[in-house]
Amino acid sequence: MSTPTDDVADQWLRFRAARNKDLAQAHGWLTLTSLQWLLDDPAALDGVPGLWSGTDTGAVLSASTADGLVLVETGQPVTGTVTATLADEESLLWVRYGGHDGGQVVVELARRGGRYAVRTRDAASPVFLAFDGVPVFDFRPELVLDARFEAYEQPVDVPVRTANPAVDGAHRTVGELAFRLPESNKDLRLQVSAEGPQTLAMAFHDATNNQSTAAWRKVTFSAPAPGTSTVTVDFNRAVNYPSAFTPYGTCPMPVGSNIIGEPVEAGEKLPQQR
Repeated sequence: MSTPTDDVADQWLRFRAARNKDLAQAHGWLTLTSLQWLLDDPAALDGVPGLWSGTDTGAVLSASTADGLVLVETGQPVTGTVTATLADEESLLWVRYGGHDGGQVVVELARRGGRYAVRTRDAASPVFLAFDGVPVFDFRPELVLDARFEAYEQPVDVPVRTANPAVDGAHRTVGELAFRLPESNKDLRLQVSAEGPQTLAMAFHDATNNQSTAAWRKVTFSAPAPGTSTVTVDFNRAVNYPSAFTPYGTCPMPVGSNIIGEPVEAGEKLPQQR
């Protein structure tokens, strides 16, 4: 007969399999090979065909048939000038080129901090080709915790740094999570954001960072049922941000106060493929 602990561990194994499958998808985060900011005037980019520019009014790409660029959405060749407009923090898989099928590299258009940039997603990236799953700590049932979520009346935007020094970020705090780690005598209160209609997320630093784990991680969990404040937080499901795998991420750092002073030896470790 299975026990509740067995069931939770089995669910974690399924979570890990889905997580690795998601990271290994074509043109996902592991395929990022460059990040280049667009200038006001049309200019060539390193290793990317065409002429590119970006201003407050939008991004502009000019190319000829010989450049081999194709719009991702429609499959139409880029011949002449095309434009795109994004809100801040939005991204668009805009054009593709290269390889035997013209789709080895996908160019992502992004807007960060009011500026346009492009990132190349190359299916021949060494990080992507070498990926064999994220290393993780062994499952620890004692780090599946009951905690208390205290919602704010209104969300609060807190300025944060990001993985890219040129990009400022903001954390929309919707409440705080109160909990205590096993065998600790310290109560913790960390800020939490929303990640979907019924999902909350907590980005955090802990004492393992930059040693056995990346510089920061996050854990997501279900929001409490209506009229209650109790949630279950499973630190075995702590995951890395994309910037742990690639230097071309612009991922937000945790709020400055979201520090767990003790080691959280659960969840994902420092990736080997960076």
